[in-house]
Amino acid sequence: MGRPPNNARFTIATYALLGYNQAMADFLERVHSLPSLGMGVSTEYGAGDSESALDVQHLRDGYPHYAGFLEVGVETVKGLDRHAEAWAASGLPTTYHFLDINLDEPDDFDAPWLATVRAIAERLQPAWMCGDAGLWHFGRRDRGHMLLLPPILSEDAADAMAEGVVRMREETGYEVFPENPPGAAYVGPLHLLDYYARVCERADTGQLLDCAHLAIYQRMMGHDPLTALDGFPLDRVVEIHIAGGTPRTHQGFSFVEDTHTADVLPDTWSLFEHVAPRCSNLKAVVFECERNPMERCIAGFGRIADVLKDSALS
Repeated sequence: MGRPPNNARFTIATYALLGYNQAMADFLERVHSLPSLGMGVSTEYGAGDSESALDVQHLRDGYPHYAGFLEVGVETVKGLDRHAEAWAASGLPTTYHFLDINLDEPDDFDAPWLATVRAIAERLQPAWMCGDAGLWHFGRRDRGHMLLLPPILSEDAADAMAEGVVRMREETGYEVFPENPPGAAYVGPLHLLDYYARVCERADTGQLLDCAHLAIYQRMMGHDPLTALDGFPLDRVVEIHIAGGTPRTHQGFSFVEDTHTADVLPDTWSLFEHVAPRCSNLKAVVFECERNPMERCIAGFGRIADVLKDSALS
């Protein structure tokens, strides 16, 4: 049987229904069935309620090419807010960004949580699932924990993360793309990019590369922004995130906080401008600026669009 048709709602579950031999279809074959979403914006529960927040529907009305899809951050205990519900009800494209699972912890895949994930996905009909592949909680998962720490950067931890990605994919029927999270400290012998390259290879999956988070890591470790990219499989990058960060100092300790402002740092732009044209399977780019007024965000969207002219999304 040949490659299945391109369809925005085409999931792994559909492969099985068509009798497609998944054992013969590795990720670099499966990725061709995924839709090209273009540029999009992110949201999470309550993010759009502030008067100064980005109105995603207003953005789509005025700049449709900047709001091709909505990446919905989901905590299952909160569900979808009115903004996400309205977007989904309109049948507009989405992705599902989980905010409440440690993929490397089997206990997190409990039946009630999975049932809620499936129900929310049924409403969103996302093109795929994705999320920061780190520690969303430490100890028992609880409402509003939202800790988010980087993973331990070791081979064993990467293998456990890969097992979680595979299980999530099998439990939901959607492709699942791990994202490199932000952090102020990192533990483990591997470079962050080598860690996620191992996750992608072991899970046979794609990557959500967050350029802002990667810039934070490279700076914290004293690396050049482009360090280790020459060994990373950029053909597995399906989605890229861009966001602003804020340099801070506390008691002599300097770090960058992932604030999602509209002010993107130079290192983040350098990374994006380097990787975007080299990601042959790039399907989506998100500008994470959901808590900023639209007029503050337009310049950033414009710069992203200029870079994408020389990419797979052109």
